Amino acid sequence: MFESATLEPQRTQRRLLFGTLAFIALAIVGVAYVKWIPYWHKAHLAAATHAIGSSIVTGKTIVPPAVGWHAALGYAASYFNSVWEAVVVAFLLGAAVQVFVPRAWLYRLLGASGARSAAVAGALSLGGMMCTCCTAPIVVGMRNQRTSVGGALAFLLGNPVLNPAVLIFIGFVLGWSFALVRLLAGIAMIVVVVAVAYRLAPDADGLGGKVSLELAPIEQQKTNAGALARAFGRELWREALTILPGYVIIVFLLGAFRAWLFPAAIVSAAHGVGGLTLLALAGTAFVIPTAGEVPIVQTLMAHGMGTAGAIVLLITLPAISLPSLYIVRSVFPKRVLAATFAAVAAIGLLSAAVAAVA
Repeated sequence: MFESATLEPQRTQRRLLFGTLAFIALAIVGVAYVKWIPYWHKAHLAAATHAIGSSIVTGKTIVPPAVGWHAALGYAASYFNSVWEAVVVAFLLGAAVQVFVPRAWLYRLLGASGARSAAVAGALSLGGMMCTCCTAPIVVGMRNQRTSVGGALAFLLGNPVLNPAVLIFIGFVLGWSFALVRLLAGIAMIVVVVAVAYRLAPDADGLGGKVSLELAPIEQQKTNAGALARAFGRELWREALTILPGYVIIVFLLGAFRAWLFPAAIVSAAHGVGGLTLLALAGTAFVIPTAGEVPIVQTLMAHGMGTAGAIVLLITLPAISLPSLYIVRSVFPKRVLAATFAAVAAIGLLSAAVAAVA
């Protein structure tokens, strides 16, 4: 009996370690397949040709398709063709982090309110290289595991705006000064958004101080492979029900109305405060695949858009979008999401202003 009591904690620790390592292995294999390997080849393309494709908004012109069903269907087809593999990986990771990672372990790493958890989450985001909508399901899983509001936001923003591969694409395609502005603005954005979020949601998890550390499936004493598989399936099904319908509809709507968000006249309007403000709001709301901002900006600059407008789009387009805000709507206070939207747009404008006088 004494030997059995001694072995049980050891078995538990081995199970927890196995679950965590399984999640890490899934993350490495999945992200390598959909991000690291393709980006390695795309970086060589960017270096050789100084381009990585056509604008997903307008193609090679500056005139988006007219508002309507065909514009919606065309954009949705192009967008989902670019992101579907990453979306699958994101859904798998969003479910896996809730089932296979011990909640107590993740809470100790990323649950505390303060700069440390945000810094750790921001550092972890560098390896993800996900677009904002593909990061969002993972963030939902992290928040359900009681990752702090600041840590989760740092991870949500860090994936798209600090993406090392995209910084390299920007350098080869648009110039290294643009890459530097994007890097500095991305860091500033994360710092500002995290600070504001902690002010608006001062408790550790941003959910009213009701931190629940109930056991994750992997932590439960009587769990087994079958129970873990069922829990994983339930989380995937919950994600599909709560995320996919609204996500798809919002992408269709944004694609349908992109002629209003990015009219051809935006090139001439993106010089004054009013035009740049509208551009920042459109960039913050719109949804693009990873690195989609690079050919969008390259196309607009080829047709006369100035540096200010280009910087606004480079900062705001990748950071968040209406679909990504929809995906994470249940795990952040609404005031935090509204403040994040406003901060992204404001930092896009401020970055353009600073670059203009630098």
